[in-house]
Amino acid sequence: MATSAGPTRPLRADAVRNRDRLLAAAKQVFGERGLDAPLEEIARRAEVSIGTLYNHFPTREAFFDAIIPERLAALERITAAALADPDPWRGFTGFLEGLFALQAEDRGLNDAMAQRLPLSDKVLASCHRGFELAGQVVERAKESGALRADFDMRDLPLLIWAISQVIRESTGVAPQAWRRCLAFFLDGLRADAARPLAVPALAWEQLGEIRLRTMPER
Repeated sequence: MATSAGPTRPLRADAVRNRDRLLAAAKQVFGERGLDAPLEEIARRAEVSIGTLYNHFPTREAFFDAIIPERLAALERITAAALADPDPWRGFTGFLEGLFALQAEDRGLNDAMAQRLPLSDKVLASCHRGFELAGQVVERAKESGALRADFDMRDLPLLIWAISQVIRESTGVAPQAWRRCLAFFLDGLRADAARPLAVPALAWEQLGEIRLRTMPER
C-alpha cells in the first residue's frame, strides 16, 4: 500500500478561471455587503453554479482565508508609515485614520477587524500580527508624551469596535461620518486633555467574552 498521497493534481484551465472569477466576485460582494453576504450572490456574479462555488470554497471561511490576509497587508504598510513619521502623535493619528479609511472602503475588512464573524486561525494570525505592530505605534506615541499614559492596548479593540459600527451603519448615508466620530475620540486621547479614569481597562478575557456575545448565530 502507498504510505503517502501523490502530488496534488493541478487544476484544469477552466477550473482555474472559475476559481479566479469566484475570488474576484467574493472581493466585490464582501466589500459591498460585509462578510455575511449571501454566497449565492458571489456565484451569480462569477457566473458559476453554487455547486462550483462549493467545489472551490467548501465553507464561507475558506473565502476569508483567501481574501482577508491580502487586505490586511495594506494595514502593515500604514503601520510602517506611522512608525516612520518623525512626529509620534501624527503617526498614531495617521495610523488610525488609515486603518478606518481601509475599513470604510471594504465592509468585509470592516467586519474582519471588528471580528463580527468567526475567523480561522490563519486570518486571526494576520490580525494578531497587525495588532502587535499597532502596539509599537501606541507605545511610541505614549513615550513622546502626546498620547495619554493610561491608554492601554486593551482599549484599542473597543475603539475599533466603536468606529467599525459607525462605518457599518452610516456608509450608505454619510460615508465620512466615521471621521467626525474619530476626531472626538482623538481629542480625548491627547495627554494634555487627560483626566483620571474611574474605570480600568477591560481584561483580555472580558474582551474575548464580549466578542463572542456580539457574534451573530450561524
